[in-house]
Amino acid sequence: MKPNHRAVWRTAAVSLTAVLYFVLIHGCTNKEKPGDASAQKPNIVVIYMDDLGYGDVGAYGTTVLETPNIDALASGGIRFTDGYATSATCTPSRYALLTGRYPWRNEQARILPGTAPLLIDTARTTLPKMLKARGYHTGIVGKWHLGLGDGNVDWNGHISPGPNEVGFDHAHIMAATQDRVPTVYIENGYVVGLDPDDPIMVDYQNNFEGEPTGKDNPELLTMKWHHGHNSSIVNGIPRIGFMKGGESAKWSDIDMADHFLAKAQAYVKEHRDGPFFLYYALPQPHVPRTPHPRFEGATGMGPRGDVIAEADWVIGEFMQTLEEEELLENTLIFFSSDNGPVLNDGYYDDAVEKLGEHTPWGPLRGGKYSLFEAGTRVPFIVYWKGKIEPAVSDALVSHLDIYASLAALVGSDQNGPDSQDLLDVFRGKSGQGREELVIEATSRTAYRKGNWVMIPPYKGPTVNTQVNIELGNSDVYQLYDLDADIGQQVNLADTHPEKLKEMLEGYKRIRGEQGAAKELVLE
Repeated sequence: MKPNHRAVWRTAAVSLTAVLYFVLIHGCTNKEKPGDASAQKPNIVVIYMDDLGYGDVGAYGTTVLETPNIDALASGGIRFTDGYATSATCTPSRYALLTGRYPWRNEQARILPGTAPLLIDTARTTLPKMLKARGYHTGIVGKWHLGLGDGNVDWNGHISPGPNEVGFDHAHIMAATQDRVPTVYIENGYVVGLDPDDPIMVDYQNNFEGEPTGKDNPELLTMKWHHGHNSSIVNGIPRIGFMKGGESAKWSDIDMADHFLAKAQAYVKEHRDGPFFLYYALPQPHVPRTPHPRFEGATGMGPRGDVIAEADWVIGEFMQTLEEEELLENTLIFFSSDNGPVLNDGYYDDAVEKLGEHTPWGPLRGGKYSLFEAGTRVPFIVYWKGKIEPAVSDALVSHLDIYASLAALVGSDQNGPDSQDLLDVFRGKSGQGREELVIEATSRTAYRKGNWVMIPPYKGPTVNTQVNIELGNSDVYQLYDLDADIGQQVNLADTHPEKLKEMLEGYKRIRGEQGAAKELVLE
């Protein structure tokens, strides 16, 4: 399955004098006029995976799963050991990536149903809007999950507002997640392949008369649900929410990786003269895990391992397209995941039974939904062939910082309110990352500063028993020195009261007294 990458070079019989004349008079492709501070505008790609853990990638330590194409990005770019999503769940992290704003500042920034209204205010400055204002064509391919319309969507007409209204010139997306209805692709506000004589109806509260469900019709299932996923059945898979109609528009789950790859490749080819910004949001390894038959059994770890192998292949194919289009040396690539790993997230698919010696969380504690490190510390790689020297960086960086750093790169004065300009860090010219960061998991927040992390006390279960992940809840403050204890096994809150006080002060300064008080007072 590994692609045979090849370098494709063009030669130009142009004299040095002619080249200089062209640069001075006309400028070069993707360049500003002489004297412009931004000097050059590379293409920009963000490859964003879904539920990929810190330990799921070879470059981050796994010896069980093979991820050669992701590893190639890591070995050819900057591999960050201390890179964070802002949240331990998907919607909030995606909100922060595109707005440069902490998700806890928006109380609606939580895991959204497929019928949720657009989460990002259309008046807000966003990453694609900022780049668009600097001459970029902007596109998104893949998972959206940031809401659409006003909460009362007619799926049979133009769906607005959505990605186009927050800065994307082109959008080919799924509305929410693969396990939620509607199970259709949407391109620039219209459901793809919809038959007007078979309209789509979607409801997250009530089923439509006569429609089978996973709960009532197990004989129709090809994948058994474990929790939460027992409503409408599409392609033999029970989903979250109810849907009727739209048969011709429904996606094929096993072809989804190929489908989004083809759309991303087509976008690159169409806009190769650039500059372009592509947000390529892969659905793997989120449930339901449905690898194409050619990847079934590829890892011996069941569908979860197989879809990671499939995603790695997809990334290799995408990189080959950039190379064939002679864009690799003028394309800045960010690779990461929206949050940490989870095994059983609603379906029986052997993710637990076939895990073997693999540890998706690596040396970290927790996982998706958790305030412990594995919830938000994720693979984070920056690659730019010929422009970034390969290195490993321990600098503290966040998805929040992509916004301000790209603004600095293209000479924009727009910025996300919580984003920091770490362009030199992302290019390997500095090892000094951000000083502090607030991380979030399902409306609970914690504070990272230097090598320390503080988790306030929270009521509630210590373990999510459905997914078997520690949540980070405790009736006491938790304080960990991550340099000495990356697995967060020794709580130092009692033995380091001055450090705890310092951390609380920093936390309150960012969260605000009122916001922090909601969390720090146990009921």
